[in-house]
Amino acid sequence: MLIYITGGARSGKSRYAHELAARLAKQVLFVATCTPADREMRERVESHRAARPEHWRTLESPVDLVTAWRAVHRKTELVLVDCLTMYVSARLMQGENESRIAARVEKFCKTAAGSPLTTIVVSNEVGSGVVPASELGRKFRDCAGRANQIVARYADTAYVMISGFPLALKGASLER
Repeated sequence: MLIYITGGARSGKSRYAHELAARLAKQVLFVATCTPADREMRERVESHRAARPEHWRTLESPVDLVTAWRAVHRKTELVLVDCLTMYVSARLMQGENESRIAARVEKFCKTAAGSPLTTIVVSNEVGSGVVPASELGRKFRDCAGRANQIVARYADTAYVMISGFPLALKGASLER
């Protein structure tokens, strides 16, 4: 099962993904896609790290999301990717173009959809804001938006988070 969780900044995406993962599985592989570049981001990463259950395994900053499957332990029940937008940003900063990034995301989704494991992908909704002023900002918005559409298409269940509440967009709600 592939679960997609999107929403704006500070909408509760990560918190909800953690709660859902903890409810659905004991053995979780957390795929952290952020490479902190400054003190403030390192503090954010550390805060996220501290909020995760200690028994979850963590794979930090994969070169390609598909490599996460190589880190899956035989007891792993669920893979949680947080977040797709940081992954897209890193790929853009490595000089990849939108079609190459989309191909990577598509390959990951096909792998996740074909796996017996549950996969949760967290991503920021980037299409509701103003048009970015810079070319790089617009490229990021376009790449992230396309990546989000790919994951949403493959997802069995999709949510948008608004003010801490999940709204089901697709599939059966996993709420109790």
